[in-house]
Amino acid sequence: MENENLDFNNRISLTELKQAVDNIKAELSKVIIGQDNFIELLIVALLADGHVLIEGVPGIAKTVTAKLFAKSLKTQFSRIQFTPDLMPSDVLGTSIFNTKISDFEFKQGPIFSNIVLIDEINRAPAKTQAALFETMEERQATIDGNTYKFKSPFMVLATQNPIEQEGTYALPEAQLDRFIFKIKVDYPSLEEEIKIIESHHNRKGEKPQTVISPVLDAEKLADFKTKTQEIIVEGKIINYIAEIVQKTRNHPHLYLGGSPRASLAILNTSKAFAAINGRDFVTPEDVKKSLTPVLNHRIILTPEREMEGMTTENVVEMIVQSVEIPR
Repeated sequence: MENENLDFNNRISLTELKQAVDNIKAELSKVIIGQDNFIELLIVALLADGHVLIEGVPGIAKTVTAKLFAKSLKTQFSRIQFTPDLMPSDVLGTSIFNTKISDFEFKQGPIFSNIVLIDEINRAPAKTQAALFETMEERQATIDGNTYKFKSPFMVLATQNPIEQEGTYALPEAQLDRFIFKIKVDYPSLEEEIKIIESHHNRKGEKPQTVISPVLDAEKLADFKTKTQEIIVEGKIINYIAEIVQKTRNHPHLYLGGSPRASLAILNTSKAFAAINGRDFVTPEDVKKSLTPVLNHRIILTPEREMEGMTTENVVEMIVQSVEIPR
């Protein structure tokens, strides 16, 4: 009986999608060691059509992983280094007077690409951060009254150093909310560090980018995104997501809870988790995997709890324990 139900449920063919995901992981594993969860979250965000904020101390391969992830896709890639003197026009582009046509001509900035890596996003001032609001939400930029649509896919991968570090600005809540995930990258274990050193030594100066080959094109990616959206979500799973997010809004340890955008992000990324595991239906386990990276940057602890050393991850875990898992 169980097998019949499983066959009935598997209406969406996910074999090709799962194979493509495995290919991306295999390519990145040639260079990246011990960041399996990080890579999986990047793939899930890509399928869920979201942007990713990556936080960690300098030197732990945040930028390298993001660059190589982009290299595994047959798409355009650009990198922007954010600095305190960066202007919005340095990101979006600017209109330049063309003497040949006696008119202004728009020169696109580096944001006009498919995968955009913004390095040290929290080193730029507020007006440059504000330039990203429309691009990340609407997938377009309005300059001098003209609107320019971005080509699909469009994904922002932004790295940031922890805000306790020198020369960093805290990102406004409205901007943080536009990232589907905030991934915290930690130091590698001793075994992983040994493998990292050995891998670097064995490459004998060969650049990591030369080792990675593109394995997924934009057309196939668009097809996989459509399939991901078709993943089946039962009513009890939707209620489970809503109840968890609702609890963040009236939790005694939290000053700010998750928005409805957080609920939608959990839904979309849960579907992507199901898809990369070859399932066309969402389970509570998929939801749990999505919770911490989705809520990490959207909920804010009360000052008292922050002073006690509590983290947002602790509170998310408390909330998960307090909500009954749907059967």
